[in-house]
Amino acid sequence: MPVFYHSTRGNAPELDLRGAVMAGLASDGGLYLPKTWPQFSAADIAAMKNKSYADVAFTILQPFMEGVIDDATLQKLLADAYLSFGDTAVTPLRKIEDKLHMLELFHGPTLAFKDIALQLLGGVFEHFLAEGGHRITVIGATSGDTGSAAMAALANRVNMNVFILYPQKGPSEIQRKQMTCIQAPNVHAIAVEGTFDDCQAIVKSLFNDAGLRAKYNLAAVNSINWLRILAQMVYYFVAASKFTKPVSFVVPTGNFGNVFAAYAATRCGLPVGKLAIASNRNDILTRFFETGTMKADEVQSTLSPSMDIQVSSNFERFLFDLCAQSDAEVRWLMNEMRDRGEFTVPPDQLEKARSIFAAARVDDEQTLATIAATYKKSGTVLDPHSAVGVAAAKQLKQDLPEPVVCLACAHPAKFPATIKRAIGLAPALPGAVAELLKKPERTTLLPADRDKIVHFMAEKIG
Repeated sequence: MPVFYHSTRGNAPELDLRGAVMAGLASDGGLYLPKTWPQFSAADIAAMKNKSYADVAFTILQPFMEGVIDDATLQKLLADAYLSFGDTAVTPLRKIEDKLHMLELFHGPTLAFKDIALQLLGGVFEHFLAEGGHRITVIGATSGDTGSAAMAALANRVNMNVFILYPQKGPSEIQRKQMTCIQAPNVHAIAVEGTFDDCQAIVKSLFNDAGLRAKYNLAAVNSINWLRILAQMVYYFVAASKFTKPVSFVVPTGNFGNVFAAYAATRCGLPVGKLAIASNRNDILTRFFETGTMKADEVQSTLSPSMDIQVSSNFERFLFDLCAQSDAEVRWLMNEMRDRGEFTVPPDQLEKARSIFAAARVDDEQTLATIAATYKKSGTVLDPHSAVGVAAAKQLKQDLPEPVVCLACAHPAKFPATIKRAIGLAPALPGAVAELLKKPERTTLLPADRDKIVHFMAEKIG
């Protein structure tokens, strides 16, 4: 039976996969979730051990796409999505210390884990648009890696214009150039005079404007788009299949999307030891799991810029389950967040959350020390986000059942200044990325003003 999707806030129409993917954000401001979760048994998961990544992805995704994308098309979309990855395993698993493994998610074209989902999303968008003969306007906000991965995946694809907002002072130089050096005429990088949360708020406001949304046929590439979560579920199954015991995953995260994909995998039957959230100084998630209160502070700049976030959009998806799938309770809590800047869950819900998740915060000094110590011990060079994960794993060692797998979310060469500061040398960029960065930059600097950004989009769309 086809899987249908409903909003976490309960006041939007239920949609099939095509509708949910093309809508991105639900019309009531909520996020889409499947009404039913396909299940995979222990035998199903064990059988994944020796399959190719694309074959495991087909196994996981096919039940979610039944009735919308036929099997042959899905297989081709998956094969095309992972063709440009620099490792045939797509997400290789490597042991870096005794009882500590690293899942490398940075072998895609922009050297970040976002490629894994966005390369597929680009193909799915194009497939749906070809079927319907429509055009879309893709808009997204990025703190570092989502923007470049989205632009690389959507550049020169037909029937779509792409606008990516990023904080002017947020991304590293290489992260910025991976967006601004793309020469495709259908993609546009917008440097916003503000924070990632400002960018994300503007994007959400555009999606919540029904008239604007319909006029430009808006589509989302941020992890509010369900296909992003669905595609990211796959590597948790791939990694878990290599072990005979449930795995504890340590996930560097600010927006809760990557770690929610792990939680979504558990809803489909994947057994895990614990899901650990690794925060930098922007620790809204860690503070929630300590206190039960979700409260945003000012965004602080850190050495791990992709996590410099104080509004964790995807948390609403987990909140829906935490509230026993009461959309009324989710609406009330999200209104509290909007109106008061915070909400608090009752003790029983906090206890339930802690039974699944652990959390730790890591500052810049710990990040540098972890990069240096890991390099000295194993020769492995961690990017700063991955170092936050490894440092958090060590902090939480007593709380994490073994084996422990940390997610390496970006290639260390994307952060040469930080790596050189930590170990005295900067890793070289892979050739294709190095060549891209030689091209001239194309970007537009705009204030954090919704109307000015809409005006810019209108000019480019024509």
